[in-house]
Formats: sequence, structure tokens, C-alpha cells
Amino acid sequence: MDINALIDKIKSREDYSKVGMILCHNGVVRGSSRDGSPVSRVDVKADLDVINAIVAEQKKRPGIIEILVEVNEGELSVGDDLLTIVVAGDIRDNVIPVLTDTLNAVKAGGTKKKEYR
Repeated sequence: MDINALIDKIKSREDYSKVGMILCHNGVVRGSSRDGSPVSRVDVKADLDVINAIVAEQKKRPGIIEILVEVNEGELSVGDDLLTIVVAGDIRDNVIPVLTDTLNAVKAGGTKKKEYR
């Protein structure tokens, strides 16, 4: 996973002049679960069909130029990159909610994560 490569991909687009903001999310494996229990590793699976459908729907929103998502699948250790999302669009009023909504949808329906203690 290389967030800079995703940004460079956006910057190489012919319509890059329309972009006024690139917003990124880089999720990593935490050493504790939401309830505070220690986590030693996680196993992650992505449903690319669901993720692609989420991205396609979010790209229809006003001002959005591009959305790129990468999921690091398999057994991951604490500190490993898990999920990268890059959203490019015209203004922050359009970009920020799309990143939030894309992140929430991908986490809810596009990935499955099992924590090991």
C-alpha cells in the first residue's frame, strides 16, 4: 500500500485541474479492540464487488473527481496498514463527507476483520 502512489495516480489524470482537495485515510491495525482488549493480529478479507459498487455510487456525488481504495488482505500485525482511501474533488464541502461515507460503507460492508487476542 502506497498512499503517495494513489495520489500520483490522481495527479496524472487529464482532469486534475478540477481537483481542489485530495483527502486521505490510512487505517492501521490497532493494538487494542474498541472495548480495550489487547489485539495481537487481525485477519482481513475484502469484498471487491461491494467496494467497487460503493466507490461507483460515491463518485456520482457533486464535485468528486476520483476515489481510490486499497485493502491489505490477510493476516496483519499491529501497526500494519489495513485500509487506504483517497478522495479527490473540488472543494472540502464535497470531499470530506464523501471520504467519511466511503470509509463507513467500506468498513460496514466491503471488509471483514477478525481480531486475535
